[in-house]
Amino acid sequence: MAFLEGKRILILGVASKLSIATGIARAMHREGAELAFTYQNERLGERVRQIAESTGSNLLFPCDVTSDTEIARLFTDLAQSWDGLDGLVHCLAFAPAGELDGDFVDVTTREGFLTAHEISSYSFVALGRAARSLMEGRNGSLLTLSYLGAMRSLPNYNVMGLAKASLEANMRYMTASLGPEGTRVNAISAGPVRTLAASGVKSFRKMLDYNARNTPLRRNVTIDEIGNAAAFLCSDLASGISGEVLYVDGGFNTTAMSALPD
Repeated sequence: MAFLEGKRILILGVASKLSIATGIARAMHREGAELAFTYQNERLGERVRQIAESTGSNLLFPCDVTSDTEIARLFTDLAQSWDGLDGLVHCLAFAPAGELDGDFVDVTTREGFLTAHEISSYSFVALGRAARSLMEGRNGSLLTLSYLGAMRSLPNYNVMGLAKASLEANMRYMTASLGPEGTRVNAISAGPVRTLAASGVKSFRKMLDYNARNTPLRRNVTIDEIGNAAAFLCSDLASGISGEVLYVDGGFNTTAMSALPD
């Protein structure tokens, strides 16, 4: 039997077929999960609809996570179709483009800092709180996506690195809060992947090339590899894992220096 058979999982953050969220959706569908999706606006809605249909789902809900009203409505609407929720996958991150190009101290603004943290970090706990009643008694799982920039400085990643550090701390506090109810909370720190969101970081292609040359596996990871890890973490196979950041980056986070040329 597929290891997510009978699980109902909500995925937020699909933007295109190249999204990490899409790889997660494919893996979870393959393993038998019923899926629901959100979209931010009508422009993205049709893209998300196509991906949802490819996973056998017709459950799509609009949700702008900067609005508490829309978050509340999302779970009210979801409850019309599902009487419970086993997993929530948070693949949301954003910072204004000007914050991701140049010297960190020079380009970081108050508005950009607050926006990055609101969407990339605060939205996770806001969604977890709103999902709480649907997840009650189901030993479910919340999952978010981080990146090595939460731990180390990277060119042009700037305020997004701070937001991801906040997100990882957020995950740990949510773990402590929701653990007594049986709900697990984890994060995947994925290696760089060419997505719409990543394209906003200046010189991202150079980062991809550098990563492929210097990671122990000598290649970049795929959205399907990240998806497989996400499916595992949201399954009963990972029932003893909570409060963890799982690196799916080909081992890049373990290196201080790649092999020197002869």
